Amino acid sequence: MKRTLLVMTALFSLASATAQVAAIKKWAESELLHRAPMEQAHVGICIYEPATGKYWYQYQDNKFFTPASNMKIFSLYAGLKLLGDSLPAARYYENDTALFVKGMGDPSFLHPEYTYQPLLQLLQQTTKKIYLVPGVNTNLRYGSGWAWNDYADDYQPELNEFPMYGNVARIRHHGDTSSIVPATYDLDITADDTLSETITAREERNNFFFLKYNPKDKGLTAAEVPFITGSVQDLRQRLEDTLHKRIGLTVIPPTARFRILNSIPADSLFIPMMHRSDNFFAEQTLMMASSRLWDTISSDRMMEYLLSHDLKVMPQPPQWKDGSGLSRYNLFTPRDFVSVLTLMQQEFPKERLWEIFPTGGKGTLKNYYQQPAVHAKTGTLNGVVALSGYLVTKKNKQLVFSVLVNNHHESATSVRRAVERLLTMVWKDY
Repeated sequence: MKRTLLVMTALFSLASATAQVAAIKKWAESELLHRAPMEQAHVGICIYEPATGKYWYQYQDNKFFTPASNMKIFSLYAGLKLLGDSLPAARYYENDTALFVKGMGDPSFLHPEYTYQPLLQLLQQTTKKIYLVPGVNTNLRYGSGWAWNDYADDYQPELNEFPMYGNVARIRHHGDTSSIVPATYDLDITADDTLSETITAREERNNFFFLKYNPKDKGLTAAEVPFITGSVQDLRQRLEDTLHKRIGLTVIPPTARFRILNSIPADSLFIPMMHRSDNFFAEQTLMMASSRLWDTISSDRMMEYLLSHDLKVMPQPPQWKDGSGLSRYNLFTPRDFVSVLTLMQQEFPKERLWEIFPTGGKGTLKNYYQQPAVHAKTGTLNGVVALSGYLVTKKNKQLVFSVLVNNHHESATSVRRAVERLLTMVWKDY
């Protein structure tokens, strides 16, 4: 009798799961895939339940897509796996007369969002001669495949081993008052009563910034414009201007035993990285992970290492080119995202992930998923909409999902709403 009951229970569960898959497939085909805005787009969907190992729905989930900012999920995994509880502020070494400092890619140094500045405190308080030690950094200032003409846009700061101020100049204008930080940069200000909006920008090949405004506009303008990070000599000049101290340049002393100075708690960077989709934080996370592991900054090496070690479980070997998703060279499948998200859930506390990922009504999901059942990362480029993360249904089923949409010709909002209808249906009915 007991064996019969077990068999009947198993058959009932199988029948329920089959009916569930059929119901989702029917809804997707009638309400999503063959209607605008999805019908002319390239769409991939994967919905998976880790507890049972069952796929609830799969549609082209083994096809490759440009995932846009969903790439930050992989950068987050690298940070969670390799950075520990705190970011590395710098490597440093002291002898009787000098302090030697080498950058490790920490983007929080002198960033206005972070008041805790242990490296700044160390540099300000020392009475010894400070020497900047150039590290090995194979990264270029931009990622592979980035758009060159976005050089003055706030979402594409340059990358380097010793970021300062988030590698952007902050320009403010109100009434007749204007300012720029760092103040060492030139700001050309022009009043023009024909302008419909204030313009802030930078010349392409130098750190000459300009602001054009309509004097009739009395509102506040606050803009962030990336500066050219330049050479190690430029970095030394920025440090000298900030510290009001002379900084030397040197190679690593032969007897030096460098220590790592810890910076801010890691999650205080990961949360804004995911909630506002911060490209700079994502790229520098890969760089910090590389620096901590090898004392060499190489995002390429970091990505290759992860794909051949911790992420070798990827169902389809992806093409991974940057940490932020700005590159259109990235090619991943929905099943790849489901795999890394499942791995993250196995390795890190759910409560921590729930806080790091945006949820309904917050961050980039502010206008979507008003029920806090979705914890996911958005992704947007021209013609690209992506959403991958976790979904907890009304019946407390915990799912992992990825929806990647490429080559759509509608508004990004209409595509996001269509994806929202799919996930809301799954949340509500199961």
